[in-house]
Amino acid sequence: MPFLHFLRDGLKAMFSGGRSYWMWVGVLGVLVGFGAWNYAHQLDRGLVVTGMSDQVSWGLYIANFTFLVGIAASAVLLVIPAYIFNRPAIKDVVLFGDGIAVAAVAMAMMFVLADLGRPDRVWHALPYLGRFNWPASLLAWDMVVLSGYLLLNIAIPAYILYCHYRNREPNLRFYFPLIVVAIFWAISIHTVTAFLLSSNPARPFWHTALLGPRFIASAFASGPALIILVFQLIRRVTAYPVQQEVIRTLAWIMAVAMQINLFFVVAELFTDFYNEGTHAASIRYLFLGLHGFDSLKPWIWTAMILNLIAVIILTIHPLRNSMPWLNTACVAGFVGIWIEKGMGLVLPGFIPTPLGEIFEYTPTGTEIAVAIGIWATGILIFTLLAKGSIPMKLGRLRHGRPQEKSH
Repeated sequence: MPFLHFLRDGLKAMFSGGRSYWMWVGVLGVLVGFGAWNYAHQLDRGLVVTGMSDQVSWGLYIANFTFLVGIAASAVLLVIPAYIFNRPAIKDVVLFGDGIAVAAVAMAMMFVLADLGRPDRVWHALPYLGRFNWPASLLAWDMVVLSGYLLLNIAIPAYILYCHYRNREPNLRFYFPLIVVAIFWAISIHTVTAFLLSSNPARPFWHTALLGPRFIASAFASGPALIILVFQLIRRVTAYPVQQEVIRTLAWIMAVAMQINLFFVVAELFTDFYNEGTHAASIRYLFLGLHGFDSLKPWIWTAMILNLIAVIILTIHPLRNSMPWLNTACVAGFVGIWIEKGMGLVLPGFIPTPLGEIFEYTPTGTEIAVAIGIWATGILIFTLLAKGSIPMKLGRLRHGRPQEKSH
């Protein structure tokens, strides 16, 4: 069957390459194994090996989860110009954005799994096997949108690549409805994730209508930052042509999104500090410290400085068009938003507690090792997906034609 041949040849392409490719895969494999070994230790001992507690029940794992859902949603920034505005240069690389989305959703799910003390009980939340609590539970909504988005970002590229493999032109009328669904679905996954936090009235730091828009703005800033860096890497180590027009478009989107995200942060700071009340305790702890506790202050000020550097570079047109400066802005923006949206958003929601107690959180070595392993798994997933799809997109791998040797 041609489809089985498509799967077979795709797997062969994924697991063939030169020395540098296998060295890269080997390094990722070691990191994955290191994370898995530490996760096995966590399963054996329980969440006591983490820095989390009854007072701060979400930590590094959920911080990465909230960030990665935004990375997954940002793939829509390639889909919209490619299929709605018919930009051929972006359409040529949109599959790589889908690959990033698949890897990001997979990592997000793994971080949730790592956060569970008893992952063997997750079946209680599955439809028909347990009690799904649909539609009352926001967690059930999150499971639906994440799973659906993952399937969409697998199905659409699989169909397109299969058509390339059979040397046929993909039928846009056939998959365009799925493209439209994926566009709205991308927005929904991050909106629902924001609602998971903002629906908690006992946590005033999260309980704001601005949280959803902040999530979308930060996703549309950090996502393009990562995509720009990945596209340059693909252009450098493979024969796939990524046009500069694509990078310029993403840089412009990132510039606008970074500016909007910074404005949202300023709006939050003004609201909480101008007429400060008890609800501002969390944000005071985050930015200035509270009663001598200030472990998050270096994190958030680092994030603010990095985000400001990124905004300045991206706003000045000559700097944005200079690749060294653009790369600096991408790294600064990516790291800055990871801190702001992770450690700077999840943790302060728990500090102080509704009773006014302060319990600070510091991730343990086990948590950091597991996080490294999950990130390595996501990078490995994207590496394999890109390695299998590039020869099909370039026409080097077709049904009935042996694959050309790759390096």
